[in-house]
Amino acid sequence: MNKDQLIKTAQAMVARGKGILAADESSGTIKRRFDAIGVESTENNRRDYREMLFRTTQAMRSNISGVILYDETIRQNARDGTPLVRLIGEAGSLPGIKVDKGTTPLSFCPGEVITEGLDGLAGRLQEYGRLGARFAKWRAVIDIADGIPTYSAINTNSNALARYAALCQEHDIVPIVEPEVLMDGDHEIDRCYAVTDWVLKTVFSDLYYQRVVLEGMVLKPNMVISGKKAARRAGPEEVAEKTVRMLKNCVPPAVAGIAFLSGGQDDEEATVHLNLINQLGPLSWPVTFSYGRALQHEPQKLWAGKPENVAAAQCAFAHRSRMNGLAAIGQWKPDLEKAA
Repeated sequence: MNKDQLIKTAQAMVARGKGILAADESSGTIKRRFDAIGVESTENNRRDYREMLFRTTQAMRSNISGVILYDETIRQNARDGTPLVRLIGEAGSLPGIKVDKGTTPLSFCPGEVITEGLDGLAGRLQEYGRLGARFAKWRAVIDIADGIPTYSAINTNSNALARYAALCQEHDIVPIVEPEVLMDGDHEIDRCYAVTDWVLKTVFSDLYYQRVVLEGMVLKPNMVISGKKAARRAGPEEVAEKTVRMLKNCVPPAVAGIAFLSGGQDDEEATVHLNLINQLGPLSWPVTFSYGRALQHEPQKLWAGKPENVAAAQCAFAHRSRMNGLAAIGQWKPDLEKAA
């Protein structure tokens, strides 16, 4: 393990005013998103869409520190034959890779899942490293409902996250550790706080026992937020205050940085929350974004699979990236959205 290189890469992933583009949608997920805009989900269309994002020079150079890729994408070439990984690197960004294999029902835990992909992971990490990946991502999913989450689900998923992180570092790849507490239910914000607190404390205990170097990893957590179906949804200030309190209670200062997932928030909502969180600093870590839908929703709609729409879609992607880059340093303002 090259500890110094891991730390250098992790720091670059959370560089000031920059965040991570999550372009690692599975084939099923991107098909649903393409269906919504009337585009057939073929390999070439997926390639063209992602190439459009990676060729948005303003966004990639100024506000995107890294790109999480899917297995298909890390192997693809652009239309002119340039490997997409090289496009990302030439734009000043770092290529990364999603390495988990999705979720499956957890035995004896109705309504809960476990993330798979540890079998053979060491060999896949070696291959992805040769393909250019500098970091990796593994997502664990924790749901909130009546009677769940259980200790079994949290403990099992946490242990898998820690084992994945250790394997990554052994192969000189920075792990993004993503324990996502879903916001799909009707729970109040305090229930989200309690579960997220429980999850993160369990995860960092397991990371310690797996001897993971905290300075060489990035945490990708959910914000403390009400469920989408909650009768009373907490406002942005409460989300920011409780998220910061949770981070201070759970995340060791040694961690290289925190890159929030958007988790179903709409584009501007995710920006507002990130901005308010950073305005409550100074914090012990850089706090930035690792957004998928919250960066891509508007560009996807504008693109709609048509070459003549590429410029407009790239402008939308550059704008959303810039807004989140400003939010990552607490300098976003609503009038910037209106001006755009």
